[in-house]
Amino acid sequence: MAGLYLHIPFCKKACHYCDFHFSTSLKHKSSFLKALEQEIVLRAEEFKNIKVQTIYFGGGTPSILEAKQITMLLQTIKKNYSVVKNPEITLEANPDDLTAHKIKDLAQTEINRLSVGVQSFGDQELKMMNRAHDADEVKNCLQIATQYFDNITIDLMYGIPRLSNQVWKNNIQQALDFGVSHISSYALTVEEGTALESFIQKGTYPAVDEHLAAEHFEILVAELTQNGFDHYEISNFGRPNFYSRHNTAYWSGKWYLGFGPSAHSYKAGVRSWNVSNNAKYIKSLSSGQLPSTQEELSVKDAFNEYIMTGLRTIWGVSLEKIAQDFGEETRFCLEQQVQPFLDNGTLLLKHNQLICSQKGKFLVDGIASALFWL
Repeated sequence: MAGLYLHIPFCKKACHYCDFHFSTSLKHKSSFLKALEQEIVLRAEEFKNIKVQTIYFGGGTPSILEAKQITMLLQTIKKNYSVVKNPEITLEANPDDLTAHKIKDLAQTEINRLSVGVQSFGDQELKMMNRAHDADEVKNCLQIATQYFDNITIDLMYGIPRLSNQVWKNNIQQALDFGVSHISSYALTVEEGTALESFIQKGTYPAVDEHLAAEHFEILVAELTQNGFDHYEISNFGRPNFYSRHNTAYWSGKWYLGFGPSAHSYKAGVRSWNVSNNAKYIKSLSSGQLPSTQEELSVKDAFNEYIMTGLRTIWGVSLEKIAQDFGEETRFCLEQQVQPFLDNGTLLLKHNQLICSQKGKFLVDGIASALFWL
């Protein structure tokens, strides 16, 4: 089984914290969609005889697309790829796009999972992030969307300076009140070259506080697990049967193709990525050329990636798989390296699986990097 990812590189506004590839100009939207269709067709041979299980529209802001444009892209995929009978088809959407009319239109497409970029239920936080929506739009869109979609996930951001623990709890409770089945939640991080980095450097916005983020994380885990959510990946919480099939495939090392500028792909130990420039992407595909670069993962890179993704999930890192894929000597070395983390209780060893404990979850990136093959 495999997945397809479509990167839609347009946004109405630039969020202050975001370093993803996007453009706030829709000038080239039509030519981009033609190029995207062309890439989908040109790369079909890469997935010959491979079943596509998930399709994911990410970005950027895919909800900028009209329902008929989404349908057109899905039709192109189905004409050129072997898609399972009931694929998971996710659309990332911003609340300001999700009017009642838009939601009804989307419900008529094959989209069956809606990922809503809420980030916060508070206007103060949304304004700080420079989001295109306000708190009323969040509540209105969720009230309507839950009537048309059974499978809704929302994004929430924590670790925001001046966000009190009580307000953060209120954010979580409001998400629960809407009955969503899945929540992805990430700490506010300062990415290089973003507006947020500039504001902090100039002293016009407070620096991110790691201790506050840790407190928020503990509250998040406690509140969601008490309300029936499984904490199946460090940043992802789902009710049973509502885990993200698409993202779980990423973390499990399954193959996927990424279409659109800056999109990444992975197949049989080879990683590739498209140019992060809309104009160059369109120009290349208009001449029938794929605008991508590829590399074969080294044994070291494959090991490190498995350690990083495995420790972030409830399935952990299999010592048997380490021995099978990387050799018994590598397994022996890893067992020596993990001992201090087993001793301090940040890692657990269960049935030959290395798993992060509750104590270690917030520290998982640092634990993983300490175990990397250098």
